Amino acid sequence: MTAIDLNADLGEGFGRWRLTDDEQLLSVVTSANVACGFHAGDAATMRRVCELAAARGVTIGAQVSYRDLAGFGRRAMDVPPSELAAETAYQIGALEVFARAAGARVAYVKPHGALYNRVVRDEEQARAVIEGVRLADATLPVLGLPGSRLLELAGQAGLPAVTEAFADRAYTDEGTLVPRGGDGAVVTDPDAVVERSESLARSGEVTAHSGRRIRVRARSLCLHGDTPGAVDLARRVRERLVAAGVRVEAFA
Repeated sequence: MTAIDLNADLGEGFGRWRLTDDEQLLSVVTSANVACGFHAGDAATMRRVCELAAARGVTIGAQVSYRDLAGFGRRAMDVPPSELAAETAYQIGALEVFARAAGARVAYVKPHGALYNRVVRDEEQARAVIEGVRLADATLPVLGLPGSRLLELAGQAGLPAVTEAFADRAYTDEGTLVPRGGDGAVVTDPDAVVERSESLARSGEVTAHSGRRIRVRARSLCLHGDTPGAVDLARRVRERLVAAGVRVEAFA
């Protein structure tokens, strides 16, 4: 039976402001990418999400980012490698405190936003992220885009490299994501997202922005939690996968 993990970006709030419906999404997903305070999130939010995730048996992952609260981590930044490595480790360590307090642990790492896209091709920045992960815990899996420099370097460093796909993001013919802000970068039709989810899980294929079918083999499927109707859409995706005979389970 085909197996796939469902992950979502959670804890993306700050103070009294909340962007994601963490409690409801944690009843659907199997892995939670928890914001660690650099693009979103704060100490109280991290603690709350870790407690909710642990109570529901959802795997906790650290979603590390450039230090960019104002831009939600989606602005291009040039951070010296030594600084980026230290900040990556810092974010993982901060979340680990709350995960352990909840009786769980940080089980993997995923970059966010501009950093996620940068480490697809930028070897220097990807190497810095891997250095930061190893500094925090040299056994942590790294979640990222298939064929990225990040996952290649993770494997070379002895870290488990886990591939992921996006049902609600448009792909180029090369298997990378169409940049946000580009025409059709985000797939907004719920029916299309559900169909793409099943295709990615069962055949490892998706229709690119050009209309071509491309291969995107992934162990985890990302469901964005900051889009309208995210919870209902996530439930539809999971129900469709289960009905199609796909086993939904965490990879870590």
